Amino acid sequence: MTDIKENVIYLTEEGLKKLQQELVDLKETKRVEIAEKLKEAISFWDLSENSEYEDARSEQAQVELRITDLEDQLKRVEIIKEWGSKTANKVSMGTIVTMTNIESKEDEVYKIVGTTEASILDPETPSISNESPVGQAILWKKKWDNVKIKAPSGVVHEYKIKSFK
Repeated sequence: MTDIKENVIYLTEEGLKKLQQELVDLKETKRVEIAEKLKEAISFWDLSENSEYEDARSEQAQVELRITDLEDQLKRVEIIKEWGSKTANKVSMGTIVTMTNIESKEDEVYKIVGTTEASILDPETPSISNESPVGQAILWKKKWDNVKIKAPSGVVHEYKIKSFK
């Protein structure tokens, strides 16, 4: 088993590119847009009752906070695509897993990613965090293993791991 380290941000190459692009967009586009808003709001003179100015300052603070957060995250990134070769016979970070719900006989497909990446991927991407109940239950399992996953409601679902890549 590969150890999951504390304070490390696990990302696939795709997730890393998305974070890097978000950082570039914030620095090169959003900052410029906010500067224009501030310039326009300042032109109204009375800053004490200038809601446009206050809104722009608030947005500026949020953007700067997100930039700082992204820069910190990018310093702690570990790419997970290489894990597959180390754990080829087990579900690992970065793998796409197909599993069958024992009760309904329906297949479900998920990509196992780190928590940060699970929150930035498109909603249509079938991805789950390695820290989610499903992610924790199937991580390090083998093909044809049965896993039981307890939902937050308390209901237990049983799955059979069909395949992964």
